[in-house]
Formats: sequence, structure tokens, C-alpha cells
Amino acid sequence: MSEITDPVELRELLGEVAPRPRNKDRYSLHQWDREWIARSPFVVLATSDADGNCDASPKGDPAGFVRVLDDKTIAIPERPGNRRADGYFNILSNPHVGVLFLIPGRGDTLRINGRARLVRDAAYFDDMVVKGHRPILAIEVAIDQIFFHCSKAFMRSALWKPEQWPEDTMPSVARLVKDVQPTTPETFEQLEAYYTGEGYRTALYNG
Repeated sequence: MSEITDPVELRELLGEVAPRPRNKDRYSLHQWDREWIARSPFVVLATSDADGNCDASPKGDPAGFVRVLDDKTIAIPERPGNRRADGYFNILSNPHVGVLFLIPGRGDTLRINGRARLVRDAAYFDDMVVKGHRPILAIEVAIDQIFFHCSKAFMRSALWKPEQWPEDTMPSVARLVKDVQPTTPETFEQLEAYYTGEGYRTALYNG
């Protein structure tokens, strides 16, 4: 194994950055950025704590759930989850975050890097109600950097091409949970009923 430890060596290996990608960083939202955010139903939020321990968390809701507050600020609403809140706790110790916006079927993505804070309430929370659920907090991100990212990763992975998807041979969520967490008190049957039952779907906004 030959490890790379020097930035000069890394740059020599990768080659120089072409002018267009090198200069694509922007620092406030363009109208097309606003349109993209309005059409995106799914984002990935990357955070890390003060020691650099990282977390990447998916966030999904009806398209446009991330709210644009102004040309340099966006807000991501809380939705009920497992209450681990890894990303939220990371933000309390390290505000730097990255957000990746996806639109189904599109290979390119929108990336925003910035500094986040947690807000317990604000007037715009009323505009974030989905299925009767008003968020109890939101992540406000002050934008430091924004740019569009090309589609090569999606082209390589054929992510949006069902005809190239492999057959799903992975176990059910219940089986995965029971196998990787053998001490969980629920039986496999109880877990199966939980993850496939109507209650799981109806609790998406009720906690």
C-alpha cells in the first residue's frame, strides 16, 4: 500500500483543475438555485462534531421542503425520526455543514456548504407544516459556498435507471435490525409488523 500524505503529491496525481470547475463556486443564491431547491424532495446533510467525527443524514419531504429565507440563508425543517439527533448535536459543537440537493431523475446535484444553527421557532415554521406537523426546530444554514455538481457519479452508478437496478436480494429491514442488533427486545415478528404495518407509515409526521 502506498499512502498519500502530501497535498502536492495528491495534486500531481489528480492533475490540475480546469478553469470552469475551479471557478464555479458562488456565495449567494441564483434564481436557478432557488428553483432547484423548490423542486428537491431529498437532501443529504453532512455534519461533524468538534473532534471531526462525521455524520451524513438523509432528509426527505414533499419537494420544496427546504425554505429559502434570503439570498444567503436556507432552512431545513425537523421531521420526527429516531431521536438520536446526531447531526443536531454535531451542529451545537461545530456549525460547519454540507447539504446535497437531489431531484429525482437528474444526475446533476446542487451543493451548499455553510454554517448552521438550530432554531426552536420562527414565523416561517407555519409555512413548513406537512400533514398537520409543524416542526419543533429547523436548521438555518448561512451559505458560504454554493455550486452545481456534474452527473458523472449518477451516470456511473445508473442510479435512476430501473432497468439496470440489481435484483433486491437484501433481507427486510426487520431481519437486518434483528441480525445486527441481536439484543433488541422485540422479536423478529414484532419488528416485521412494525416496519411493514400501517402505523409506521402514518407515524411519519407524528413521531
